[in-house]
Amino acid sequence: MPGDHPSFRIVDLRIRDIAFGGKGVGRDNSKAVFVPFTIEGELVTAKIVREKKQFAESELVDVRERSPDRVEPPCPYFGRCGGCAYQHINYEHQLGIKWRQVRDVLQRIGKLKEVPMRPIIPSTEPYEYRNRITVHARDGVVGFFRRDSNRLIDIARCPISRDEVNRALMELRAQHVRDGHYTLRAASGPWAFSQTNDAVADALRDLIRQCGGGFFAKALLDKCKRVIGIDWDKFAIDAARRNATTKETYIAGDVALELERLRSIAPTFQREKAVLIVDPPATGLRPAVRKSIVALVPATLIYVSCNPATLARDLADLRQRFTVESVTPLDMFPQTAEIEVAVHLQAK
Repeated sequence: MPGDHPSFRIVDLRIRDIAFGGKGVGRDNSKAVFVPFTIEGELVTAKIVREKKQFAESELVDVRERSPDRVEPPCPYFGRCGGCAYQHINYEHQLGIKWRQVRDVLQRIGKLKEVPMRPIIPSTEPYEYRNRITVHARDGVVGFFRRDSNRLIDIARCPISRDEVNRALMELRAQHVRDGHYTLRAASGPWAFSQTNDAVADALRDLIRQCGGGFFAKALLDKCKRVIGIDWDKFAIDAARRNATTKETYIAGDVALELERLRSIAPTFQREKAVLIVDPPATGLRPAVRKSIVALVPATLIYVSCNPATLARDLADLRQRFTVESVTPLDMFPQTAEIEVAVHLQAK
């Protein structure tokens, strides 16, 4: 690789752990070495391709002692395609890795001594679950980005996607498509725009109903006197408004500002009954939104996260006014390193 160390070192490593993002971690003279496509407990030979002061990145050369949880990946592109990280690991073990990663990051970054972890909610389908994918077309190649690269890999079929999606991919590939990005969807429920795995999305919605939250708002209509949805995404708000009842209000705008406005116009805001559900992007809650939530102090706060690290950072802040009741990981994206988490908090 250009600019890297000119001579590659070959090392033998015992994999101790799986880091968030999916790479195995071994130690070479106390330096952490990241090795993709490995499993904790395995003895491997790796080629160091990038060396930093604190850690090194490597590529797997050989597995000398295999884990009993190692399986044959069914996808011919696995290892080259940047989408999946765990097809070499049996599904039960993938779930265990993700559960531990959530607990560990909440202890380390969120400073939670006792994490009230619930069992991880698995996907009913470890493969063929995705109801949509975005493929890229460039110079006649249609597919996904290669691992650690912006080059494309030609993909004829994606095993983690539903049949309808793969049919759409086949049709797209049969055309002479212009360079660009193409989102291919399966016919799905009204929440297709927000969640990629229908079965796990339903499980998440049920979980939120039990905690007192909503899909998010819609799932709570029978439980709440009034539902207010706020999102900067006008398309999401338009979709929610289309079949809204008189109980529902949907606002396209800045979440922090709208929460402040709610607080100022509703001094009699019934905090002891209020439920706030937040589902931020991977960057987590902006400081202004965290501040607004702490000022508003709803009785119940449900935080749905797609990034345990930013979730942990935000919880460290929110814990001044809230108690963490439960943490439930959900496997929305089997075979990948992605983790979804739902946290139920109660006002102190």
